[in-house]
Amino acid sequence: MSIKEAGVDLSTPTGNEQRQFPVFSKKKTSTATILALCAWTVAVFDYGLFGTLLPAMQSEFGWTAPEAYAINTWIAVGTAIVCFGIGPVIDRLGRRKGMMLTVGGTAVVSGVTAFIPAGLGALSNSLLVVVRSFGGLGFSEQAVNATYMNEVYQVTEDERKRKRPGFHYSFIQGGWPLGFLLASALALVFLPILGWRALYLMATLPAVIIVLLISKKLKETPQFELHHKLTELEKGGKTEEAHALARAYGVEHSSTAPLKRIWEPEFRRNTIVFSLAWILNFFGIAIFSVLGTSVLANAKDVQLSDAFWMLIVINLLAYFGYVFHGWVGDKFGRKRTIIVGWIISGLSFAVMLSPLVSSPFLIIVTYGTGLFFLVGPYAAIQYFMAECYPVSCRATGLAFIGAMSQPGTIIGGALFTIVATQSGTGAAALWVGAVGTLLSGVLMIAARPVPAVALEEAHAAL
Repeated sequence: MSIKEAGVDLSTPTGNEQRQFPVFSKKKTSTATILALCAWTVAVFDYGLFGTLLPAMQSEFGWTAPEAYAINTWIAVGTAIVCFGIGPVIDRLGRRKGMMLTVGGTAVVSGVTAFIPAGLGALSNSLLVVVRSFGGLGFSEQAVNATYMNEVYQVTEDERKRKRPGFHYSFIQGGWPLGFLLASALALVFLPILGWRALYLMATLPAVIIVLLISKKLKETPQFELHHKLTELEKGGKTEEAHALARAYGVEHSSTAPLKRIWEPEFRRNTIVFSLAWILNFFGIAIFSVLGTSVLANAKDVQLSDAFWMLIVINLLAYFGYVFHGWVGDKFGRKRTIIVGWIISGLSFAVMLSPLVSSPFLIIVTYGTGLFFLVGPYAAIQYFMAECYPVSCRATGLAFIGAMSQPGTIIGGALFTIVATQSGTGAAALWVGAVGTLLSGVLMIAARPVPAVALEEAHAAL
C-alpha cells in the first residue's frame, strides 16, 4: 500500500478529489486483535461467573432451584435495558472509548457483586439483580469488538487478515468459551477454599488492567474518525461539505439517527431476522452455556465438582468451534455456516439429554458437540452483522441485535423455569433449549445477503 499510517485527512476536498483511509500497520492490527480477545474473555469471565457459581450462591442466598432460575431471568431484564442503550453511545463515543467503557463496567460490576449481603431477603435479591444487570456492559463488549475489528481489518496492511477477516475474528469471538473455561477452572480450584465472593474479586483485576492497556495501546479506526467529522459538519449546518467529504472517501453519509437507520428498508429485514434468531438461540445459550453446571447437576445427576471438570473440557472444545466456523464462514459463506451449525447444535443437545446418554464420556461428547455448534457460529454471525450495516449505524445495529439476546434469556428463562417446575430440568432443557437452538438455525434462512453499501465501504477502504 502506498498510503502511510497517519491520521485521516478531514479537510474540505476540492472538486472530485478521491482519498483513501490511512492503514493500520501489522503491529497495530495484531495489538488490536490481542486486546480485543483479552477484553472479551475478561467480560465473559464476569458474565459466566454468575451461571457457574449459581449453585453455590443458591445455597448461601437460600433459593430453591426455580427461585434461582427466576433471579437469573430478572437479571436478564436489567441486562437487556443496559444493552439496548449502549449501541448509540458507541456510535457517538467511538470504538476505542466504547471498549474501555464496556470492560471498565465489567470491573465495577465484578467488584460490587462480591460485597452484596446474602441475609437481607428480598433486599439482597434486589441488590443482586440491579448490580448484575450492569453486566450488560460487559456483554455488549462483543458488539464493540465486531464493529472495531471489522473496520480495522478493512484498512490493515496485513493481507492475510484483510482477505480472511472472519477466520481471524473467530479467535477474538472465541473469548466466550475461554471466559467460561476460566470461570469453571478458577471455581474448581478456589470455590471450596475461598468461596464464590473471592472469585468475583479475581475478575476485577484483569478487567482494570485491560482498560489501562486499551487506553495506551489502541487507536481509533479511521472510519469512525471520518464518521465523527461528518456528524460534526452535519450538526454545524454544513451538509454539503459533509457529503463532499464522504464522497471523497467513497462512503455513504446519512444524517438519520443510528437507531432509526437500522429500520430503514435496506436494513429492516436483517434487523428483524437477526433479532428473532438471537432471541431463539439464547434459549440455548442461557441454558447450556450460562447454566451449564445446573443442567449437568440437575438433569444428568453430575456432582458439582465433576460438572466443573466437564465444563472445562467442553468449553475448550467450544473455542475451536469459533475458529472452525470463522474459517468455514470465509470459505462457504457466513449465512450457510450459521444455519447448519445451529441445527446440528439443537440435535446434539437433544441426544445428550436422552436417557441413553449417561456415561461421563458420552455426556462430554454430546454436550461438547452441542456447544461447539451453538457458540461457534457467533464468530460468523457477529462479522456477518458488521458487514450488513454502514459505519454510521454499525455499532447500534450490532448492540441492538445483541441486546435481543436478553429477551431470549428472559423468555427462555421463564419457559425453562415453568417447565422445570412441572417436569424437571431435563425436560425443560430439551423443549426450551434444544428446540429453541434448532429453530434459530431454521430462521436464519430468511436473512439477506450483505447489502451493497457495506461491500462498497470495504472496497473504498482499500
